[in-house]
Amino acid sequence: MTTEVVTDITRQTLYLIIRTAMPMLLVSLCVGLAVSIFQTVTSIQEQTLTFVPKIICVFISIIFFGNWIMTSIVEFMTELWSSFNLYIHS
Repeated sequence: MTTEVVTDITRQTLYLIIRTAMPMLLVSLCVGLAVSIFQTVTSIQEQTLTFVPKIICVFISIIFFGNWIMTSIVEFMTELWSSFNLYIHS
């Protein structure tokens, strides 16, 4: 296995991690921003107010995007393991 192959697998893995984590991170960012704007407008300075809406929305996004995330990971692992014999030759 050459350095280029390891670098390519690492690049693909990091891209998959970013691509599958992005929906939950964007939902969390948007909900956090909306709650912060609401807190600023209403002058409510409760620290724990942001956590409950974020957790609920992230769980909903996991339910919504979970199938796509699992399919992406399974496809990547299937491709990686099916070409395993290419990686072990000297």
